[in-house]
Amino acid sequence: MNQTMLHTLEDRIGYRFHDISLLKQALTHSSFTNEQKINKSCDYERLEFLGDAVLELVSSEYLFKEHPKTPEGELSKMRAAMVCEPSLAFCAKELELGSFLLLGKGEEVTGGRERDSIIADVMEAVIGAIYLDGGMEPAKAHIYRFVLSDLEDKQLFYDSKSSLQELIQGKLKKEFHYELLKESGPDHDKLFTVAVVVDDHKMGEGTGRTKKAAEQQAAYKALLVMRDKGYVFKKY
Repeated sequence: MNQTMLHTLEDRIGYRFHDISLLKQALTHSSFTNEQKINKSCDYERLEFLGDAVLELVSSEYLFKEHPKTPEGELSKMRAAMVCEPSLAFCAKELELGSFLLLGKGEEVTGGRERDSIIADVMEAVIGAIYLDGGMEPAKAHIYRFVLSDLEDKQLFYDSKSSLQELIQGKLKKEFHYELLKESGPDHDKLFTVAVVVDDHKMGEGTGRTKKAAEQQAAYKALLVMRDKGYVFKKY
């Protein structure tokens, strides 16, 4: 990875590193260090560990202040939803973090750049890198900008399938199904396109590396249509 790519990501996240090697480490998967025979401490796993702790603290403080009358048990559920893997992956995809990853050849050909488990971990690793490089304030600013913003839309996204089912079958008393529209790409890197169909009408389409991911995206698009029509969904 060259310096230009690292500076491009710095511009995207709005933070300049004093030690740019920390950012590079945050983007380095263990499969890459294994193939290159690099010391394993150079991958992102330790930074992810640190970033996870920083994210938990900042999100806990946010909820504590934003919901002064909410009991501890409910706050814990809200925090878990905000920083779960699908939510962090959603944030990482908005930043296109996958395009900056250093991956081994095996992970590359099996779609590692788009895998939620990997890019969610990288999101936390970047937080850890910012914290080590600049301290709590820039790490907190990053979390507020890229994780704790637009929470309603993010919750709508990762709750999309269950929310859509509740709305259509529970409130509207209608039936719906997911229809596979097409498959493309080689077996190891398939791309699926799926539609949500209600009363023979397509309400939303989505694409993903798995049918489940495509269905989630399609459900999210359908919910946005429903929201434009005035339906209200649960919030944090």
